[in-house]
Amino acid sequence: MDLIYNTWPWYVSGPLIALIMFLLLKLGKKFGMSSNLRTMCSMAGAGKYVDFFKFDWKANKWNLYVVLGVITGGYIALQFLSPNAPQINQDVVVQLQELGINSANTSFLPSEIFSLESLMTIKGFSILLLGGFLVGFGARYSGGCTSGHAISGLSNLQIPSLIAVIGFFVGGLVMIHFLFPLIF
Repeated sequence: MDLIYNTWPWYVSGPLIALIMFLLLKLGKKFGMSSNLRTMCSMAGAGKYVDFFKFDWKANKWNLYVVLGVITGGYIALQFLSPNAPQINQDVVVQLQELGINSANTSFLPSEIFSLESLMTIKGFSILLLGGFLVGFGARYSGGCTSGHAISGLSNLQIPSLIAVIGFFVGGLVMIHFLFPLIF
């Protein structure tokens, strides 16, 4: 099945990621998205109540620009660079339809899961709440998120990041093959 949109080729995006990582290493910075939540909580004054948030958040404000860039880049990509939803394998579409998800290949996110109507149900809200808790706990417990470990940690050849990335993949496989069918 042909794709409707074009992605950046590996020989463009790969060196760009490597360049960014090289610059971050030279500047003594670590890349990761979950650390921004800690920075924002500290900015809001959470350090007055919880020691974890007592740190110099101004030293990490550069990473908030990364968040702004991700949001801006995502908007630009969705509005101007991605005219249609990506087409996924027909076998996956059939499997999703068996689980009651019929919006595959029509949008970027399945509306049966990621819509306001779905969120307003007890099941949808519970999934969002539990999923958010587990992602937040996992990111804190592993010392970073998937992007921090997979991009920054592996670039620095850190064994804990390799273990974390393996854990992320195993967790994802368990979720999609065992838990996801039970939920839907």
